[in-house]
Amino acid sequence: MAKRRANGEGNLRKRKDGRWEGRYTAGHDPETGKAIYKNVLGRTQAEARAKLKAAIEEAKHIDPVKSKKYTVGKWMDEWFENYAKVKVRPSSHQTYRGYIDNHIKPNIGKLPLEKLTSLELQKLYKKLLTRGRVDRLESKGQPKGLSPKTVRNLHQILASAMKLAREQKLIAVDPTEGCALPKLEHREMKTLPVEQLTSFLREAKESGVFELYYVELATGLRRGELLGLKWEDIDLEHGELRVKRQVARINGEITEAPLKTKNSYRTLPLSEDTIQLLKEQKKKVGSSPWVFPSPNGGPISPDSVGNMLHRVLKRAGLSRIRFHDLRHTFATLALQNGVDIKTVSGMLGHYSAGFTLDTYAHVTTSAQKEAARAMEKVLAPTL
Repeated sequence: MAKRRANGEGNLRKRKDGRWEGRYTAGHDPETGKAIYKNVLGRTQAEARAKLKAAIEEAKHIDPVKSKKYTVGKWMDEWFENYAKVKVRPSSHQTYRGYIDNHIKPNIGKLPLEKLTSLELQKLYKKLLTRGRVDRLESKGQPKGLSPKTVRNLHQILASAMKLAREQKLIAVDPTEGCALPKLEHREMKTLPVEQLTSFLREAKESGVFELYYVELATGLRRGELLGLKWEDIDLEHGELRVKRQVARINGEITEAPLKTKNSYRTLPLSEDTIQLLKEQKKKVGSSPWVFPSPNGGPISPDSVGNMLHRVLKRAGLSRIRFHDLRHTFATLALQNGVDIKTVSGMLGHYSAGFTLDTYAHVTTSAQKEAARAMEKVLAPTL
């Protein structure tokens, strides 16, 4: 006979296999009125009692009727459609959808949402790190793993979805809390050395893209921001450039999109040579509203600009760098030539000067050493 708990919250009984079972009422079905029962198991009566107590406490924070409707996959779809699509930038929708469809649903999508644990997530992350990129195989035919950064991004998406699930009383405990995440790989920052700028810009001029890369090196804009410039954003009389939008590929279409953060909306000063260059560029493009239009008059594809950069570098006999490294080149040269970190941070559209300081610590450290050597020249004669 089942032994009723003294406080009446659940029942304990010893099973034929020797284990103890705790059974409790998790709630009632609103349609039928029938009780929804759940159970826990323990090797001893004390263990089962402790588990039963914890389960009853958790049940207070869960809506059992709503909870049982969701698998991990169904909840991720629900979260994406009604939460992520509203909160995140449209340019990120395809990335989020890819994480869910290619990695989360195939691996843990059928698992009941309330059964998802930190251990299940750790197993998923380990698998993705070793053989997550199933569509791309290495030369030896072995599946290639996802990068630590991609796994961490995927974890952030899961964490957001699980936070909402907890708020909606679908789960009692957030399984993403306390997960051990892979350490980020340190990618050495690349820049275009100052002694190579002449060769690079000469070849850019030969290739017909001189103005595009010159403005990039003069302003440090993000790629999408540069391609999103319209003539209405340029005040040639006062020498100002307003960053108001970006161009991105969304669902295969090249389109305008909001900027990355509120700090990205900014106004930058233009040097005299950049103003003159833009005046010539305006004559070249004619009636197009875009500062750097594509041959069909619309915005340029971000992908084509990157490919174009690689061709220019190859023809100039220079090492391959990413388009984003031109932005690093701007920031590095500005800091090396005495521009203070707060000004550079504002021009880059970073959310804080601290982030800029961390990103370009190697540059500021070098400048500090130069300052120390300069002070040595002043103070040494007094010793």
